[in-house]
Amino acid sequence: MKNMVLLGALLLSMNAFAAKTYQVTGPIVELSDSRIIVQKGNDRWEIERNPNTKVMGDLKVGQKVTVEYTMAADSVEIKSDSKKK
Repeated sequence: MKNMVLLGALLLSMNAFAAKTYQVTGPIVELSDSRIIVQKGNDRWEIERNPNTKVMGDLKVGQKVTVEYTMAADSVEIKSDSKKK
């Protein structure tokens, strides 16, 4: 039983590290402790920062950066299809 619990914990932790990562590169247009906004072409990419965000160097507005991030659903709401009856 103990081995099963350890195996389950190991699989869950491996799953957390297997999350697909994405990246965006461009100059910083806005910066705070909780977010970084990067301009990519005509689009502004607003990405949340948290205490676990690894930053290598001093971030400054105007500096070109590459931000790696993951996407995860916080909630999912089912919407009914009004056309079906």
